[in-house]
Amino acid sequence: MILVFCGTPSFAVPTLEKLVEAGHSVPLVVTQPDRPRGRGMELSVSPVKNAALRLGTAVVQPATIKNNAEFRDQLAAIAPDAIIVVAYGRIIPQWMIDLPRLGNLNLHASLLPKYRGAAPIQWAIANGESVTGVTTMRIDAGLDTGDILMQREIPIGTEDTSETLGPRLAAIGADLMVETLRGLDNGQIRPIPQDHSQATLAPILKKEDGRMDFARSAKDLFNRLRGFQPWPGAFTTFKGKTLQVHRAQPAQRTVKTTPGEIAVEGTRLFVGCGLHADTTLELLEIQLEGKRRMTAQEFINGYRPKSGDHLGK
Repeated sequence: MILVFCGTPSFAVPTLEKLVEAGHSVPLVVTQPDRPRGRGMELSVSPVKNAALRLGTAVVQPATIKNNAEFRDQLAAIAPDAIIVVAYGRIIPQWMIDLPRLGNLNLHASLLPKYRGAAPIQWAIANGESVTGVTTMRIDAGLDTGDILMQREIPIGTEDTSETLGPRLAAIGADLMVETLRGLDNGQIRPIPQDHSQATLAPILKKEDGRMDFARSAKDLFNRLRGFQPWPGAFTTFKGKTLQVHRAQPAQRTVKTTPGEIAVEGTRLFVGCGLHADTTLELLEIQLEGKRRMTAQEFINGYRPKSGDHLGK
């Protein structure tokens, strides 16, 4: 088939590579414009652009697409059989939806209709799901509301973070997109409308999502820490300074602590959680504002927290 590929982050790269490997013609890759990043604010190229250049594919980076006549003419001249969209980061306008004979096909990192939105991997882990997966769907005018084409599910490990789960979903999704195109081409796939009553949302993450609310249970905080990697992570405050929590785990303790209350036991550091659940989180690796990352033992030795001190105040 003749395909146009739209994508931006590393999650989209395996799909682009698999489409080319499967023998499809991808004359054009569409990705976000280069962005200034880092302290030097140097222009940073998207992972998809890097992959396209390596594959020898032409790349365009339109600042806007909805009313971009030049871009529209460029796609019309290619006359693609399908437009493949994987984490492109832009709303697809109706003229693009209507252009190819097979439509615009999207790879989404959840089992739709669950976790529609920008951060499905992160929210699935943060909400304590034990299973997730990938969905190929036909894009319509809504937010991840189009008809489902194919799905694959995988388990979420108890130690998985969004950084470990994301690449696995990307690899499975790449194979699924190739399989989806094959099924559409031979007429074996029947699109299935989503049950909108079962939809849940996975909105774009905000910095505040990483703030630890010790009224939550220890397991809930642990899941959010795993899900919100690498950003916004999990953070609180200690004596007025921001404390980033890099590693933690729910712990069993007989001594009760109130939410946010610290308990120091030798080289181990615990914090009370859950207004009603009465649970405890053990902090394993933390970082005080302006300081290096350190173990709980190093923090105890260096900053002398005492049992009864509070985090988040």
